[in-house]
Amino acid sequence: MSLDPRHRSRVLVDGPGRAPARSQLKSVGFTSEDLQKPLVMVAHCWVGTMPCNFGHRELAADVAAGIRAAGGTPMEVNTVAISDGISMGTEGMKASLVSRELIADSIELAAIGYSFDAVVVIVGCDKTIPAGAMAVARLNLPGLVLYSGSIAPGRYKGRDLTIQDVFEGVGEEAAGKITTEELTAIEDAACPGAGACGAQYTANTMATTLEFLGISPMGSATVGATDDRKGGVAERAGALVMDVLREGRRPSDVLTRESFENGIMCVASTGGSTNAVLHLLAIAAEAGVPLEIDDFDRISEATPLVGDLRPGGRYVALDMDRAGGTPLLAKRLIEAGKLHGDAMTVTGRTLAEEAAEAAEAPGQDVILPAERALKPTGGLVILRGSLAPEGCVVKVAGYERRTHRGPARVFEREEDAFEAVSRNAIVPGDVVVIRNEGPRGGPGMREMLGVTGALVGAGLGGSVALLTDGRFSGATRGLMAGHVAPEAAVGGPIAAVRDGDTISFDITNRRLDLEISDEEMQRRLAGWQAPPPRYRRGVFAKYAQTVSGAERGAVTS
Repeated sequence: MSLDPRHRSRVLVDGPGRAPARSQLKSVGFTSEDLQKPLVMVAHCWVGTMPCNFGHRELAADVAAGIRAAGGTPMEVNTVAISDGISMGTEGMKASLVSRELIADSIELAAIGYSFDAVVVIVGCDKTIPAGAMAVARLNLPGLVLYSGSIAPGRYKGRDLTIQDVFEGVGEEAAGKITTEELTAIEDAACPGAGACGAQYTANTMATTLEFLGISPMGSATVGATDDRKGGVAERAGALVMDVLREGRRPSDVLTRESFENGIMCVASTGGSTNAVLHLLAIAAEAGVPLEIDDFDRISEATPLVGDLRPGGRYVALDMDRAGGTPLLAKRLIEAGKLHGDAMTVTGRTLAEEAAEAAEAPGQDVILPAERALKPTGGLVILRGSLAPEGCVVKVAGYERRTHRGPARVFEREEDAFEAVSRNAIVPGDVVVIRNEGPRGGPGMREMLGVTGALVGAGLGGSVALLTDGRFSGATRGLMAGHVAPEAAVGGPIAAVRDGDTISFDITNRRLDLEISDEEMQRRLAGWQAPPPRYRRGVFAKYAQTVSGAERGAVTS
């Protein structure tokens, strides 16, 4: 239904009593005419510290041009961003997941504080994408989320590189497989410019998923950050939000149970990041849509793996764009009878209508038809068992190992595990356990790409398993269980594991178990004492006091 395009901004700028507000807005360049048009927030996450969001100011100008041309007045606001890739393996990695909540909160505050009529949120790195969607869902203002795009692949010795190759190169150098000079050459080549990490890691997983949720324009996500087409994508997004505003379309019209199931299918069909479980649970919570961790296992089990994308497959994100992008992926899944094709999108058209316009590159083999799927089931599984009674997440795309049984090597923090891998103290058969890295215990649930990349680089990816109450990067591969819940810091069973205990993974039966008796488990947990908080004041202390478990999306309340 139609909506007054100035449904919120009138109270901010109309009438004699609002002269002080108008005066201050005029001081930064707005005119009386500007202030009589709908006010549209263009929120972005530019920082000068990483490639993922480095193009946001330019994109914001393109979005603003589209808004002006369509009759609105754009106003730019900025929020923070933390680079997972740069902070990985340091205390700073704890800030990453915390930033998701802060970004959503800051966008909400700006939207309310300036009485915006509509919103476009430009996102780039891993946590800004779900944060933008969470804010849009929470505000329920006419709006959309626009992804700034993937980085181009680097080139070294005739092959494409991504940041995953650098992390695994660290393990290769430690194992003597490559020289320090070769590692430096890989480091120099892997990231050639602006854009988010260049495969189906967390950023691209979440960006494509938002199109399947319907909150981002279909086909916008796979256009690369430095592609000449990106400015046009952004300008059209600015024009689109004005249509959304006039027609009164709100996120609650788009973010439905069916659209979340479509989003999970997107993740499962492309071998996407395990972080999508955490983030979709959080977005659903903001949208008021019931979603549970076991929904991911059920939907993934019924979804074919049709995207041959790194880290489990062969191709990088820009290859997906050249093949036909998200419209082609949606078309493949609709042809297979999987998607809810009648789900509405931000454009006012259904997902099926958007997919019908897919243009497939001749001879491409990046996005396959279901009858030629890489696997009949998707890339995510949820395990439960004595070690994870509330669930944990495993990505199975890219490897075939279904079981593992071995002795526990227990570490109380990520740095200690990385040091053990670096000095070749982990051997085939081991189960690496990293605990007290959960949402509350970390706090902030650090990713473990430094450790998992080093294990793969050292040649142990096929013979060692790992479990943690922390998270994994989308670039992680191998038999790795993350988000183990309840976490150690609240007395979950992972807190009871001791060095040498036998742990078993059983993917087929969805089990993760510590092979001790129930009586012994109860005895150990009865003697457990909560570790002292790692932070007693500041943002980490506040986060630890308010954050939920991973099985609920690690949301704060």
